[in-house]
Amino acid sequence: MTNSRMNPKVDEFLSKSKKWKVEYEKLRNIVLDCELTEEFKWMHPCYTFEKKNIVLIHGFKEYCALLFHKGALLQDAHGILIQQTENVQAARQIRFTNVQEIVEMETILKAYIYEAIEVEKAGLEVDFKKTTEFIIPEELKNKFDEIPALKTAFEALTPGRQRAYILHFSQPKQSKTRESRVEKCMQQILNGKGLND
Repeated sequence: MTNSRMNPKVDEFLSKSKKWKVEYEKLRNIVLDCELTEEFKWMHPCYTFEKKNIVLIHGFKEYCALLFHKGALLQDAHGILIQQTENVQAARQIRFTNVQEIVEMETILKAYIYEAIEVEKAGLEVDFKKTTEFIIPEELKNKFDEIPALKTAFEALTPGRQRAYILHFSQPKQSKTRESRVEKCMQQILNGKGLND
């Protein structure tokens, strides 16, 4: 079945897929049934509604998934949405390990996709937690006062990187340990690098 909404880049992606080919094809059909536009972004099939990203199909070693860009705003009546890591604020996944699971969940998946479209129609946005809501430890503040360049470099980091450092520096109970953590990471921050870069 060719469908005018099918994107040749996705055809190509599917023809090269080894591991989840059948699953991807099933997911693609389900999503296309929901009247979304098929695009190819970030090297993956991505489905949009009026140019807004609704859902993406991707696969990993252990599972393939439908990724809802604003999954955090969905009701998730079936409790199936997964937050990939604790730092992911908006997106949520529904994971599958075989095509049978996808077939059995087809109606639920469509309901979630339609709800995601409604979220876009309503113009809802995910309320991102600002890094300012994370308390900067005293030991880091003191270093900022001593070395203004450190503060500048820190503020230039992405919010995710800033958060990772703040959590890393705040963990130890003792101030001395917190301070040594800050000192160990100073050069990395000045180099514009994240904690795990």
